[in-house]
Amino acid sequence: MLTMTLPYYYSRLRPFREVFRAGIPVLCFHHIKAPSHGARLKWMYVSPRIFARQMAELQYEGFLTSEPFGSHALFDTEGPVPAHLAQCSSQPGGFASSSEVTRSHTNPNRKVVLSFDDGFRDVFEHALPVLQHNRFCGITFLVSDLLGKSNEWQLRMGDVKEPLMDAVQVREWLAAGQGIGSHTKTHPHLTQLSLADAREEITASKKSLEDRFSVPIDHFCYPYGDWNEAVGDLVIEAGYKTASTVHPGVNTPETNPFELNRFTAQAGTWGFKALLQRLRARLARVNPVRIPPPGRLTGQPALR
Repeated sequence: MLTMTLPYYYSRLRPFREVFRAGIPVLCFHHIKAPSHGARLKWMYVSPRIFARQMAELQYEGFLTSEPFGSHALFDTEGPVPAHLAQCSSQPGGFASSSEVTRSHTNPNRKVVLSFDDGFRDVFEHALPVLQHNRFCGITFLVSDLLGKSNEWQLRMGDVKEPLMDAVQVREWLAAGQGIGSHTKTHPHLTQLSLADAREEITASKKSLEDRFSVPIDHFCYPYGDWNEAVGDLVIEAGYKTASTVHPGVNTPETNPFELNRFTAQAGTWGFKALLQRLRARLARVNPVRIPPPGRLTGQPALR
């Protein structure tokens, strides 16, 4: 088990500065907007103002946006850069060389990956201008059957309705030098499906996005961070090259590319649970937090 003295979420660089030097961090965002009235999962929302501050801090500290382990044409700078990424890779704050990442057990060039789960429309509206301003590139994981619709998987649990990017917005996102990956067809708990149904969710979403947007879809993200060995094997079988979890930590050459670690980004916290998190963070300075192994993360809200 990895022992780390860290907050339970990422909101600013200072507490993470040292661990970010040990490997490549991946930050996970959901909404870039103020929480909607009645939203149950307020921790998923980062306001545009705070997001801009977070990105400005990373830019000021000299971070480059990067994909963890290359091998994906979307980020690979060893060969020709795809046209829709040329503007990003040619800028000082654009993609860093993937070969440098795989050779290093540390993070001397300050690389960071920015990921956005679910493809919410507010990410297109509020995150994209900030990414462009800072010359950063990110990747959003799309729920392929719900483009232009809403967060149906959350509505079934009593949460508020939030719109998702439509095909036009996804194309504009790509044209702006950003990337896309798969978050399945309908955002299910994959471990609760039959293998046949899980395979359909994983494989069909990849094909649908590739056919629709004419870009390779080599990155996958497990909905809810819910996965096991059988699900991981299906992702490999489908032809993906990486898959992201919600296990906190940085990524090194020893990290399994189908178990990539990510830090969930938040703006702050609310209510009693917020106070409890802060107390835990303070106690962690004396009693370091024990981070459970991938696939068994506890003590954090489940991703939606």
